[in-house]
Amino acid sequence: MTIPSRWALVALLLAGGMIGGAQFMEHVLKLDPCPLCLMQRLWTLFAGFVVLIALSHEPHNRVYPALVFVCSAVGGGFSVRQLWLQSLPPDAVPSCGPDMGYMLEVFPLSQILTAMTFGTGNCAQVTWSLFGISIAGWALLGFIVLAGAAVSWWVTIRKTT
Repeated sequence: MTIPSRWALVALLLAGGMIGGAQFMEHVLKLDPCPLCLMQRLWTLFAGFVVLIALSHEPHNRVYPALVFVCSAVGGGFSVRQLWLQSLPPDAVPSCGPDMGYMLEVFPLSQILTAMTFGTGNCAQVTWSLFGISIAGWALLGFIVLAGAAVSWWVTIRKTT
């Protein structure tokens, strides 16, 4: 196994760990994901799919780690947005919306996408934390590490070609 393939596997394990953690929190801890949480999960899945395609196609192609980096940056942006909402004083938090299941059944797609992009008051609630860091904070840390793995993967490819 080549070194670029190893970095791709590291990125895949990170993305899989992040998705596994999200699934554990949703299905075992019974924490309902807010719209921004779903967007973070979606961009983590995109990053994981890019790595899977790279491993099955050509892990030495620099396009793949660049795409993983972009997915990490976008997902990290959603984490930052959620952390910003969580830092607002209670009177400045946007109003809470209905849960995603109801929104998917009743709301038009444009309103669903707006809620998923900008968040709702639900996204400002800290329902779980570890060492004083909320889920959004841990997700941001995960995206930073995933972006670091993508950069390392890209640099390794550059050095070997």
